[in-house]
Amino acid sequence: MLGAYLPGNREVELREVPDPRPGPGQVVVGVRASTICGSDLRAIYREHLGQGPEAYQDVIAGHEPCGQVVAVGAGVRRVREGDRVVVHHISGCGQCDECRRGYQISCTSAARAAYGWQRDGGHAEFLLAEERDLLVMPDALTFLDGACVACGGATAYEALCRVGVSGRDRVLVTGLGPVGLMTAMIARAMGATGVVGTDPSPERRSLATALGAVDDAVAGDDDELGDLLGAGVEVAVDCSGAGAAQLTALRHTRRWGRVALVGEGGRLTVDVSEVLIHRQLTVHGSWVSSTWRMAELLDRLVRWDIHLERVVTDTFALADAGSAYVLADSGAEGKVGIVRE
Repeated sequence: MLGAYLPGNREVELREVPDPRPGPGQVVVGVRASTICGSDLRAIYREHLGQGPEAYQDVIAGHEPCGQVVAVGAGVRRVREGDRVVVHHISGCGQCDECRRGYQISCTSAARAAYGWQRDGGHAEFLLAEERDLLVMPDALTFLDGACVACGGATAYEALCRVGVSGRDRVLVTGLGPVGLMTAMIARAMGATGVVGTDPSPERRSLATALGAVDDAVAGDDDELGDLLGAGVEVAVDCSGAGAAQLTALRHTRRWGRVALVGEGGRLTVDVSEVLIHRQLTVHGSWVSSTWRMAELLDRLVRWDIHLERVVTDTFALADAGSAYVLADSGAEGKVGIVRE
């Protein structure tokens, strides 16, 4: 089969590799959609950063896979051939407290391996997965919907649940990339009475408005936001991973408000007394999602009649993965996906 690797220096390498075969407790998924995440761009495509969770091990890339089960190994009981499945992109040890709570993302065992980072991911024709990492997808959702849920959509939903968004709240989303767009869409479905977004990119602001994800999309100037938001919003979610935007989110949250920091990679300098303590803010660091929260989102999307695939603006065949990454890296589009008919 064909698989796409990321050697760094903004390159994509296609290799022919053997088709996977399932061992005990494992499943082979025929990949139908595998979208590109901002963390793939930041930490692997441009250069290889970090150790631990961000240590890329020269595996097939892609940590947002969705597809159909084509083979199962011995002992597999919950899924069967033909099931349409989303792959939770972190495979933990399965035994630690974090894994037992469903938060494999926080597993600290040496056995932890992320698809597309330390074990083969979704930019291939087939993917070898552990049964415990699979979520069966409702028929009403598309494969691209599932790929969007596999990381970005579930990350957005987890953060919004952490801050308890409801009809009492107006929401500010800083950073209108794919995760920010999905955050805005889901916040509306959860009852938010208004959603405002910020992004320096006029293309992304236009997309957010065209999708109906936000009521207003602005560049993020403090004076402009002050005029628009007055005393501030009840809830802010930063999806940019940029220190300036993180500070914007904090500054434009009203007293006693709640903030979730989702975007990775930023450095934040803040006057703790003025911005946080004296204004009685609650700030959550929210890292991806649990498996149970992801399963809940799949159910809620059907109930809300929301298709997250709407944030996907461009799709490519696997053989054109290089072009897909170039476009995703431009930062001017929505979600970019690699699909197989």
